[in-house]
Amino acid sequence: MPQPDLTLTPAGPALAPRYSEHPRPGHRPASSPPPARRAAAPSRNPYLRLFDLPGTRAFTAGNLIARMPSGMFGVSAVIMIAGRYDSYALAGAVTATGMAAGALAAPWIARLVDRRGQARVAVPAAAYMALGQLLLLLCVHEKAPAWTLFLIAAATATSPNMGGMSRARWAHLLRDDPDALHTANAFEQAVDELCFMLGPVLAAFLASMLFPEAGTLVAATLLLGGALLLTAQRSTEPPIAPRTAAGSPLRTRGMVPLLAVFLATGAVFGSMEVVALAFVDGPVAGPVLALQAAGSCAAGLLYGRARRTARLRTCLAAMTVLMAMPLLAASTGSLLALAGGLLVAGMATAPTMLTGMGLVQRLTPASQLNEGMTLAVTALLAGVAAGSATGGWAADHAPFPAFGFLAPIAAAALALALCTATGVGRRARAQA
Repeated sequence: MPQPDLTLTPAGPALAPRYSEHPRPGHRPASSPPPARRAAAPSRNPYLRLFDLPGTRAFTAGNLIARMPSGMFGVSAVIMIAGRYDSYALAGAVTATGMAAGALAAPWIARLVDRRGQARVAVPAAAYMALGQLLLLLCVHEKAPAWTLFLIAAATATSPNMGGMSRARWAHLLRDDPDALHTANAFEQAVDELCFMLGPVLAAFLASMLFPEAGTLVAATLLLGGALLLTAQRSTEPPIAPRTAAGSPLRTRGMVPLLAVFLATGAVFGSMEVVALAFVDGPVAGPVLALQAAGSCAAGLLYGRARRTARLRTCLAAMTVLMAMPLLAASTGSLLALAGGLLVAGMATAPTMLTGMGLVQRLTPASQLNEGMTLAVTALLAGVAAGSATGGWAADHAPFPAFGFLAPIAAAALALALCTATGVGRRARAQA
């Protein structure tokens, strides 16, 4: 039994009043400290935990807006030019010219971003790109000579690598947490797939429901607006690293072999797109092909929750196997089976790209991270162009309807052979 407390009073010692250890609701003695506010329990979802960091929601929103046009410009230009000039050949040639010029300009823009900061470079580059698209729109509307379209497409292809800038911010914020950085990279890859899946659909919808130039107009607006919103978030922008004499990231050991793997991997995507479109040859070709991006998006999100990452060689081996699914499905002649085959094949895309981009981040110095990732994207786009040409040839000269689906399998096998022969993944892990 506790001893009674005594206190001194004018009449002598007396029992001190005892206060209940469980006071009435709302009652707190004056001398008691205020109750501590309970901290919110961290989310168990690794993707939600990413956005507990200050500023991440704002820059992600801006980046998503700015990246959506990447899947819109090409389709919008084809619809706009073909409708006005009645020539898909001209539309395709102008679009290809813009892609080639953008691939050449992107590494230089990324180098400026690394040296001068995202805010100082991305906004002028995006504004110049948006202005060029508006000028192209006016020339098409007025049916200007064809050579002007090529000139504008080549001279204004200055769109900055928005995805690379977003990944650079995550790499800066999560530099001491590799597991969280893996999840962030998986999220970025899923965003890429989402933009390339929804962008063409949005462009085609705007062009059909409003007017042919609507897709280009909206894409230019989104690019500039998203770039402004992204670069306004200065608290998450990586600091400008001091200029070094390291030269181009191409001089980094293992970088060139890795870019060769990206080149072959891009051929997988380019050939699969053309071959699938040629095989379906109808209005449902777009939605069927979008299932490949949907499978990649889902697999990327699941892969981002994993605590361990696979080797690049393992991912490429899985891709080689899964790319056979559309061939087997197309051999049945069933459109539904082909849709399922593309969905399954797409599940190899995001894990492969996520692992490859992770290797780029390990190989590239922090002061050149944007340039390194942009070089990887450039190699990928060059592979897409080569794969598109190869897939088109295979579709035109096919001895049987499903013959063209051999092209992406061959490209995936080539990427696997290059990765195995050079050992680029093992070297990058050893350097890390």
